[in-house]
Amino acid sequence: MDRYSVIENKNKREIVLLKSFPCIWGKCSFCDYILDNSSSEEEINELNFKVLEKITGKYKVLEVINSGSCFELPLKTLEKIREIIKEKNIEKLFLESHWCYRKRLKDMRDFFGIPIIFKIGVETFDYNFRNIILNKNARFTTPEEVKEYFESTCLMVGIKGQTKEMIDKDIEIVLNHFRHATINVFTENSTKLERDEELIEWFKQKYSYLEENPNIEILFNNTDFGVGD
Repeated sequence: MDRYSVIENKNKREIVLLKSFPCIWGKCSFCDYILDNSSSEEEINELNFKVLEKITGKYKVLEVINSGSCFELPLKTLEKIREIIKEKNIEKLFLESHWCYRKRLKDMRDFFGIPIIFKIGVETFDYNFRNIILNKNARFTTPEEVKEYFESTCLMVGIKGQTKEMIDKDIEIVLNHFRHATINVFTENSTKLERDEELIEWFKQKYSYLEENPNIEILFNNTDFGVGD
């Protein structure tokens, strides 16, 4: 499992994949990422401290991800991140959070004391597909609701059952409402959801121009940021 990497193209930054307590929701139908969680705080902190020691401050920007939300990281890990931010003169932080924590984002901003770009895994703005098929439990209805709390959205494309119209609408929303976005092309895993190769090929052809957009990052493989397994 690679847990530290440096992103050298868009939004240059260091990125770490940390271990955390179990995801508060943990029922998304497309996700087996939560297998990386642990209930042992000692185990979590021991691993995370080793990973965090690799941070150099090269670009003064750090992204911290885990198999859930940043709020599921132990306090000692969060304090270690804050310590390294000060030591390495980190000026901007990227964090991820589930929709259910939206009212607590300010707490995390106050804790770290530097600008934070909060990402949310929207997957799609289609309400039914997001909450019924993907079982995301993110029950907003408009992009304005999301924009009130989050600067960056993560979309997912290429799942059987998705349509071209859904993806067109999602990308239109992202381009018109959000400063940053990550588009994840679905990679089959141990869940029952299937990859739609025809839809993915259509997406690649129609939206290849997004690769030139400095604020849109496309992950054709779930390890394209250099972390994961």
